[in-house]
Amino acid sequence: MKDTNIKENGKLRVKRIFALILAVLLVCMYATTLVFAITDNVKTMSFFKASVALTIIVPVLIYAYQLVYRVVRSFEGKDKNVPHGKD
Repeated sequence: MKDTNIKENGKLRVKRIFALILAVLLVCMYATTLVFAITDNVKTMSFFKASVALTIIVPVLIYAYQLVYRVVRSFEGKDKNVPHGKD
């Protein structure tokens, strides 16, 4: 029982660290988008377009990853109850 709690606490810690890293990444992307929008340089427009694209794409990919993870995890739980060789 104690070993299970340690594993769950470790998983929770990893999830929190991963969430913090992603939050920092998103804030940095928003900040760079703002900086590229304000500055006036020849290459700034291309950087701004890339930054806006990433600001949209990265959260969508994170959401899709979470959705797929939940679906796969729920199917794994259901498959354990099904005997092998039968549907």
